Amino acid sequence: MPQNKLVVISLDSMGFNDLDQWADLAPHLKKLRDQGTWVKHVRGIFPTLTYPSHTSIITGQYPAVHGIVNNTKLQPQLLSPDWYWYRRDVKAATLYDLANQAGMTTAAFLWPVTAGSKITYNISEIFPNRIWTNQVLVSLKASSPWFLLQMNHRYGHLRHGIKQPWLDDFVTACAVDTLKNKKPDLTLIHLVDMDSMRHRFGVRSTDARAAWQRLDRRIAKLVQATKEAGTYDHTNFVFLGDHYQINVHKMIHLNMLFEHQGWLRSYPDKPTYHKDWQVTAKTCDGETYVYARDGVDLAKVRQLLEGTEGVAHIYSQKEAAKLGADPHCAFLVEAERGYYFTDEVNRPAVVESVDPTSLGTHDRYHGVHGYGPNQPNYYTTAVFVGPDVNQGRVIDEEAHLVDEGPTFAKLLGLHYPQPTAGHPIAGVVKEGES
Repeated sequence: MPQNKLVVISLDSMGFNDLDQWADLAPHLKKLRDQGTWVKHVRGIFPTLTYPSHTSIITGQYPAVHGIVNNTKLQPQLLSPDWYWYRRDVKAATLYDLANQAGMTTAAFLWPVTAGSKITYNISEIFPNRIWTNQVLVSLKASSPWFLLQMNHRYGHLRHGIKQPWLDDFVTACAVDTLKNKKPDLTLIHLVDMDSMRHRFGVRSTDARAAWQRLDRRIAKLVQATKEAGTYDHTNFVFLGDHYQINVHKMIHLNMLFEHQGWLRSYPDKPTYHKDWQVTAKTCDGETYVYARDGVDLAKVRQLLEGTEGVAHIYSQKEAAKLGADPHCAFLVEAERGYYFTDEVNRPAVVESVDPTSLGTHDRYHGVHGYGPNQPNYYTTAVFVGPDVNQGRVIDEEAHLVDEGPTFAKLLGLHYPQPTAGHPIAGVVKEGES
């Protein structure tokens, strides 16, 4: 068992721009950045969505290998499709499973795609999207039941359902309690406040900036918890983003095009459609997958896509698979900056402006992610600090999101059973440390 523990804190939607331009607004994180090793530019995956990204972080693999190719599943008849909540959907080895197998204790707080996992202390990210269930029931089934009941009893008053910033306050309180009293060997924490504010108000908005400052105060509490537990000197910390965001003003509804061709059938006066489609789009926000049944003329589909306002790039199935995206798609389509995709039908037009009064409702955003990681100025970033990490170092060379899991494994003295797409980031871990 390794001498030192690892705490990974994901600040959802944190980009390089935040630590570069807003550092003075986050004094605690700035201090940690300057103490440890700052990996300035981390290149994301295709598509830059939260669930595929977090799974790539924790497995060191791309979505084509680990199987979490999107946030949500292809369920066109449902307004609120199921998310990839469950560990069983992951087709690659995860860091927390390696830790469990090595006899380490593990904890996770809203870390995506951990429902039903063997994490020792787990509060999984899941919400009720069917009228016959509720938050308590789905959470108990997906998490560590007794642990969740204890945490909810102590800190449930902090929550307002799954609304932010209260949910992050609840998560932070639970994580602080656990770091102090359980002292797990590996802790994974996912904080979503800033991502939520960017979706609703814009990437560099006043609300996003306020969320950034709240995240900094939460970081201070989490670090302080290890000091009070007496584990700080033996804990390595990682503060990372999973993706950045881009402001948008227009939506593209490709499924309306496909319905006009007779390739799918909508439900009257609903934004959903039947399961017997021939061609369908499945949104990743800044990108979208296009799927096609056997026998469909793909050249015609591509021609339609090429003639659509706001479409910037079309990747073939072979190209998408090479990029690490879903190898089963017909196309991976990327929007121009300022545009994003929905799955909707029965809208006024294939391309329409986002009504400002609709922001905050289903699929109505001011900022989104999901674009390809080659967008300009779209890097995320990562900070490593602790006893096994080089001090006062800045790494300018581009790293990849899939490099983070192998770097974590190196810090914990663990090894993935199969070769990973990523590799430990050179210059982070002190020479001679494992």
